[in-house]
Amino acid sequence: MERLNEYREIIRTFLEESIAPSSDDPNFETQLICDSDRDHYQLVSLGWQGHRRFYTVLIHLDIKDGKVWIQRNDTDRLIAQELVALGVGREDIVLGLQPAYARGDTGYSVA
Repeated sequence: MERLNEYREIIRTFLEESIAPSSDDPNFETQLICDSDRDHYQLVSLGWQGHRRFYTVLIHLDIKDGKVWIQRNDTDRLIAQELVALGVGREDIVLGLQPAYARGDTGYSVA
């Protein structure tokens, strides 16, 4: 349980630090969405560009069975490497955005 709480804190801190500096554009917003009860964590960008609405999940992380699953990374950051540097074990990271057959070649957990 202690490790689970540590991973929750690492994820929350990582995502808080990942929020882009506030833009002067009032039509743009980055939101941090944390559901610690169900262990779902997202960084979302949303707003308007002219008359066009945009909504993008930039980063989506889950904790399942004690492992951190990277479900989406729509950034240029190497999230898995950053999480390892913050204290998450390589064996506890699953690249959920990779197909199951390819995960064995990633150097991280397969599930």
